[in-house]
Amino acid sequence: MPELPEVETIARGVDERLRGDRITEVWFGSHSQPFKTAPAVQAAGLEGRVILGVHRVGKHIVCELGDAAGRDGAGDDAAAKAQWIVHLGMTGRLLVTTPEGPVAPHTHARLTLESGKEVRFVDPRRFGRLEFRVLDKDKAFAGPGAEPLTIDPEAFIELFRGRRLAIKAALLNQTLLHGVGNIYADESLFHAGIRPRRMAGRLKRAELLKLREALQQVLRQAIEQGGSSVSDYVDADGVRGFFQLEHRVYLRTGQPCLVCGTPIRRILLAGRGTHFCPVCQR
Repeated sequence: MPELPEVETIARGVDERLRGDRITEVWFGSHSQPFKTAPAVQAAGLEGRVILGVHRVGKHIVCELGDAAGRDGAGDDAAAKAQWIVHLGMTGRLLVTTPEGPVAPHTHARLTLESGKEVRFVDPRRFGRLEFRVLDKDKAFAGPGAEPLTIDPEAFIELFRGRRLAIKAALLNQTLLHGVGNIYADESLFHAGIRPRRMAGRLKRAELLKLREALQQVLRQAIEQGGSSVSDYVDADGVRGFFQLEHRVYLRTGQPCLVCGTPIRRILLAGRGTHFCPVCQR
């Protein structure tokens, strides 16, 4: 599943290419799974709107949309009137192309734009979701948890106070921190020197501060390198990321730790394959 760095990379790419463009035509496929809002409602709501900006909230891509009426309100300071929210699920892709480009199998949405570009949502396993909100009657999308890249030290520590679950499971809990998934939980715990099975509520203040710093550092570095392409992830242009080349533990089972040489171990924790160094992490 695309995690925070991958979703951030896609959102930035879509924003760069589509900001200020107008949606002129919308097509949705027949499968019901991708639609959190009925496709007919989404199509009617999207057509004619200007894309004011695209950004990430947790693992969601949020397109801020202007009023469909008239052609004003497309400036940077225009207030959003609606939102189109994309969750990529396990295998989803949001691609910017042209109407003439070959249509990939499992394409569930095609938005044609005034500039001649086209944005497509492709999702082979159909775990992704598409949602449309009108902001005068719906709340703006805020995500389920705290933002890992901006949470302050005291708020981060408070998240885990008294938690009787493994720190790896706590990091994956989207109601605590939204956007962190399996890859970056494993990598951050390695950089912080913390074993994934340790109880979150028993970690010392200094350990949690070190974990916050490691998490933010790993996420920012991954964003700089376009995310991790360990499966079928690509950015808005269909380009793979490079951060998988920097992984220290994730999917390196049995390989020597790059710090101490001890073979990396893999266990099952919170239903997820979990990778760690038994020497560097305590």
